[in-house]
Amino acid sequence: MQRDYKLVSADAHVVEPPDLWSKWMPAEFRSHPDTPKLVKDEEGGDAWQFGRDAKPAPLGIYAAAGKAPEHIKWTGARYETVMPGMFQGKPRLKEQDEDGVDAEVIFGSSRPMGLFLRHKERDFHLAGFQAYNDFMLKSFAAADPSRLVGLAYIPGLGIETALSELRRVHKLGAKGVVLMCWPSGNDHLSKDDDPFWAECEKLDLPVAIHVRLISVNSAPPPPTGKQGGSIPGLATTGMLDMPAIIADVVFSGLHDRFPKLKFAATEAGAGWVPYLLEQMDDRYWRNRHWTKCELELLPSEYFYRNWRITFMYDGYAVRNRHACGVDNLMWSTDYPHHGCDWPYSRKVANEMFADVTKEERQRILALNCAELYRLV
Repeated sequence: MQRDYKLVSADAHVVEPPDLWSKWMPAEFRSHPDTPKLVKDEEGGDAWQFGRDAKPAPLGIYAAAGKAPEHIKWTGARYETVMPGMFQGKPRLKEQDEDGVDAEVIFGSSRPMGLFLRHKERDFHLAGFQAYNDFMLKSFAAADPSRLVGLAYIPGLGIETALSELRRVHKLGAKGVVLMCWPSGNDHLSKDDDPFWAECEKLDLPVAIHVRLISVNSAPPPPTGKQGGSIPGLATTGMLDMPAIIADVVFSGLHDRFPKLKFAATEAGAGWVPYLLEQMDDRYWRNRHWTKCELELLPSEYFYRNWRITFMYDGYAVRNRHACGVDNLMWSTDYPHHGCDWPYSRKVANEMFADVTKEERQRILALNCAELYRLV
């Protein structure tokens, strides 16, 4: 029986469970000095040590669902006190029901994945990515793949390794993949990445980019803690990196070579999209000759055809949905991170979409995402 999707979150997360790395890492890497270890933060809460010399990274704002703003903080959260659906599949379904959410597209955490991506030991790098992907696809999302859409992460070890993991996770049932860097492992997009795009197009797997891309050679971010973030940084998440990523892909000619390939710009917001599309079209028209950039379509047309973009609270995007593209917008909760409104997502969505027609509402709140990840 076909599910009637009304609310589908295009961006939700897991908090890595306490036994993820001890259970899913190959045995030879479980005692590796850089394998993530569960430790305590300064208040006795649970935290992860991501690397042998790293400071504890508390659960913090990554486990904030259900907390009033005045109670959200970095330290003190413990696995036994947070909601179990943050790290277990079956309880997550009950938490979806409480929130009125029919399905979620599930991303991991950038903290452990960044550790493995930057690690110089190739075997350790790959083992970490595969351990996470196995946990997600064989355990967490297996509780109900029609409601828990687990995405797989692609390692940054070169195009052949990227292709191998892509094919492996496709066989495990992944409905999409997440890139943290370009699939070739290069710092910049190039035709070295084309075999990966060709295989994604062949397998009908969308490619999600969550907030930003990083280099395998980049330095680790500063440790999280009481000063682990800032309101300016949180307020501009997505706007800093995603416009340039979209422009790089569009102007590279990638969409002419792979016209059916779909990208999902995730946790990027969308209110800025009309301005970007206007500027890309204008700059292309004025400068295409001397830059020797010849595209088959206008840049904005590629966005409308090949891109989807997610937002949480974005009244500006909803009001300007026709300029953004009604078929391109995908609502999300960011559960269980600090940006979510659990268990009031229905209420917030109803307020944001109060003046939107039923058809457009269902498309942005559910169908665009459900169709992209082949739930319908």
